[in-house]
Amino acid sequence: MHFVNTLKTLVFMGVLTALIVVVGGIFGGKSGMIIAFVFALVMNVGSYWFSDKIALAAHGAQPIAREQAPVLYEIVEKLANKAGIPVPPIYLIPTDSPNAFATGRDPEHSAVAVTAGILKMLSESELEGVLAHELGHVKNRDVLLTTIAAVLAGVVTMIAQNGIYFIGGSRDDEGPNPLVMLVAAILAPIAATLINLAISRSREYEADATGAEMCGKPLELADALAKIERGAQVRPMTDANPAYASLYIANPFPQNWLVNLMSTHPPTQERIFRLQQMARTMHTR
Repeated sequence: MHFVNTLKTLVFMGVLTALIVVVGGIFGGKSGMIIAFVFALVMNVGSYWFSDKIALAAHGAQPIAREQAPVLYEIVEKLANKAGIPVPPIYLIPTDSPNAFATGRDPEHSAVAVTAGILKMLSESELEGVLAHELGHVKNRDVLLTTIAAVLAGVVTMIAQNGIYFIGGSRDDEGPNPLVMLVAAILAPIAATLINLAISRSREYEADATGAEMCGKPLELADALAKIERGAQVRPMTDANPAYASLYIANPFPQNWLVNLMSTHPPTQERIFRLQQMARTMHTR
């Protein structure tokens, strides 16, 4: 299952990259394809090196000392040792909305951030399940994959919406077809968003499974997910940037049918169902 999900993610990312080149070609011909590819490459390099610092700064996350949260440190250190990865720095986000995320390009350059709200809301066992999920992301290098996917999707959208101004004048053939450009401007961002959602959702399922195996507490993680979703309804992150929603363990914004349709996270009930199935499997081993 791990291999299948990783393969799907790589395929989706390949499709996103190809979509960038195609859209660039529609707006700028052969020169546009080259410009679009180079731009995507530059954006990927930037996100590779600086995504963790940008994500932490965007949420006002601050390092939290061991003396302030000894239990939190004990849990992270225990789980990191189980996962065979370095113990990441721990950050606190000053908001009562319950949530958590991991960031960084690899296990050696990662960080875990938790909100003040999640420390108040969850039991120690539930918090362990959440942190296991986040360290599962780190171990699986999901943060790098999802960050690059989000950047690529953003590039597709930018080119589709503004390509005529950036690369339209560089065409080396008969010129852009207005009808094709209109279709591309409408459909390309939708396609990129759907691919990005598919990548993010598949990695959430994978992190749930990895985290549950790591801590051996799938039901506690399931209970935590339910509490976090309810908490986001009562105390949503109203000042959070929607672009970072995929980083969190659960969507930090209030839910409705439209938000659920375009959510970077799979339905919480489906995640809980899968974790319950894992618990039954563990019990019968």
